[in-house]
Amino acid sequence: MIREEIKKLIEKAVKELGFKLPEVLVEEPREKAHGDYATNVAMMIGKEDPIKMAEMIKSKIKSNIIERIEIAKPGFINLFVSKEYLQKQVSEILKQKNKFGNLKIGKRGKINVEFVSANPTGPLTLGNGRGGFYGDVLANVLEKAGYNVTREYYINDRGKQVEDLKKGLYKGEKRTVSQIQKENQKIITKKLKIKFDNWFSEESLYRNKEVDKILDWLKRKKLAYEKEGALWFKSTKFGDDKDRVLVKADDEKTYFASDLAYLKNKFGRGFDKLIFFWGADHYGYVGRMKAAVEALGYKKEQADFIIMQLVRLFEKGKQVRMSKRTGTYVTLEELIDKVGLDVARFFFLTRSAGSHLNFDLDLAKEKSEKNPVYYVQYANARIHSILAKSKVKSPCLDGRREKSKIQIKNKKIFGLLNHPSELTLIKQLIRFPEVIEDTAKDYQVQRIPQYAIDLATEFHKFYRDCRVITKNKELSQARISLISATQAVLKNTLNLMGISTPEKM
Repeated sequence: MIREEIKKLIEKAVKELGFKLPEVLVEEPREKAHGDYATNVAMMIGKEDPIKMAEMIKSKIKSNIIERIEIAKPGFINLFVSKEYLQKQVSEILKQKNKFGNLKIGKRGKINVEFVSANPTGPLTLGNGRGGFYGDVLANVLEKAGYNVTREYYINDRGKQVEDLKKGLYKGEKRTVSQIQKENQKIITKKLKIKFDNWFSEESLYRNKEVDKILDWLKRKKLAYEKEGALWFKSTKFGDDKDRVLVKADDEKTYFASDLAYLKNKFGRGFDKLIFFWGADHYGYVGRMKAAVEALGYKKEQADFIIMQLVRLFEKGKQVRMSKRTGTYVTLEELIDKVGLDVARFFFLTRSAGSHLNFDLDLAKEKSEKNPVYYVQYANARIHSILAKSKVKSPCLDGRREKSKIQIKNKKIFGLLNHPSELTLIKQLIRFPEVIEDTAKDYQVQRIPQYAIDLATEFHKFYRDCRVITKNKELSQARISLISATQAVLKNTLNLMGISTPEKM
């Protein structure tokens, strides 16, 4: 990964100068004129004269992967990747194919990702879809980063909502809890194309006495006390803003009691990290859950809670009102029927979890480049068309090849890739592993569809500026290799999002 190689070069230079090594941050500048990568390390260790420090570091960096280095006020070191390095990456991508972007930063650590977990009172909502797709893609990214991931669905089959459903308190709902759960599971698996490794029943925590056991354990550890006839957890001891009720005065156990048992169950299965996807109405639960993690003897950092904000549906410029009470809401299944799974997935992924999402139905139905999904998929279809005309079977993912008029005989042909649009496209391709690393660390899944758009944009510019099949067979050969590498990375990106790669549009 080029960013990591540059980071090592900078660290080596700082050590050679005899300075204490800070955490070196290497980033892609917003302005292309500021280099392919930049670092502020000189400002961190040479505060009195950062420009001089930057020049000293620059003098120590010797590598054929760097074409030139520029110093910018107040002390940034801007680095430009060499053309030769970029040209070599095309054959490297073709060599790795679908394994390109695979990382080892996860070190096979065990992560449990729990998402969707719909309430058993009706159909899956748009909010369920947003958390579902976001969680599914994050799990894919974590696996590509080298983690051992388990996808888990928590079946809410106990509690007040379930009891109200049994009593017939939900207007118009005639199905049982079991029927609703089975129907939702079928939709999730067949229609949303999300495959869970484990469907965990909340009721099983009671059936196996795990809730009673955790309550007894808390009492023995003096982490629970009785007050006003109820049993309370000392969550303030672990940073929560107030203590929480475990068992009410009428002897009814709270949701939090089963949450504690569920936490213990998960850690007992050997997971190093737990990731929970919750709806916006669960924001206030994070503090008590973090406290529970610490009370159980684990670090708070071992559990992450991602709160998904609301989804608003718009059609013809007006918001489509959704209400469970009146029964006039649009279900997730209905939305997918309207716009298709590919579009639904892509649109739900385009905003960060903490931002409200406005879903534009009119744009989602658009069959043109205005629609970002169409725009990205069209790039793949265009590449397929070019390869078909050149009688080359793309070697991207399946490894199969057909006889071609243009065959790669040597790697020297990549030196012919000199056009600015060619080099810019390669720079975009080699960013893919960095996108995987960053997303695995900060969970900002919206980075994936944005990368797909950026990659498609650079490919379309290349297609505009550079004719692939020319009279120069070696140049044609090099450009066919470049678009084959582009297709490989584009397919990798779309596969992470669970989005198809049509060959015709």
